[in-house]
Amino acid sequence: MKQDDSALQQRRARRVLLLIAGIPVVMMLAATVLWWTVEAGYLNVVDRFGTANHGALVTPPRSVSEIVFRHEGAAEVLWRDLPAKWRLVVVQRGDTCDTVCQNQVYQTRQIHAALGKDFNRIGRVLLGDAPPGAVVLADSDSAQSEQRMLAGWLASEHQGLTSLTLPAAILEELVPEASASPTQWYVVDPAGWIMMRMSDDLHYKDVISDLRFLLKHSGA
Repeated sequence: MKQDDSALQQRRARRVLLLIAGIPVVMMLAATVLWWTVEAGYLNVVDRFGTANHGALVTPPRSVSEIVFRHEGAAEVLWRDLPAKWRLVVVQRGDTCDTVCQNQVYQTRQIHAALGKDFNRIGRVLLGDAPPGAVVLADSDSAQSEQRMLAGWLASEHQGLTSLTLPAAILEELVPEASASPTQWYVVDPAGWIMMRMSDDLHYKDVISDLRFLLKHSGA
């Protein structure tokens, strides 16, 4: 009787071992099938399962890493030469930073500060087609007043923000959504890909949620 019980236990143990050994094989086969269905176009993962983000994904993402910008309206710089960080990018066009522009600069500053321990993993960029020294704030009474010029405002209230400029045509091609709807601003990943755009009507907590998700699941 004891021999029968022992043999039964051995058979059960072998079955368990076979099941454990088979799990990786099954997972690999399932992953292969899933990859094939996505690659062949039979399954759209985003449409099928949805995403957790509140901002809109830029598809396909656009690379800025090799673009030559003017930094602070003077020296030329490649995006990839900047410290590798996530970047919140506000777009400013023309020779006036209007109330939408000013609100976005302020909003991204507050969001940046709210990230706490992740503060240093993110930077802010104002991307325009004119240098800050040539741009007037919308509520300025005099274009000659340095305090009411964009450059003076950034220097006094937005230290740490990086100002970059591009020719208007290149800027339009790079961020066309912001031209059609100025209430859009962007998130650029550490590798220099414009990968998400945010709208001013999003609650700041939703924006922070998206950013925390990106930071949590990235190595940068």
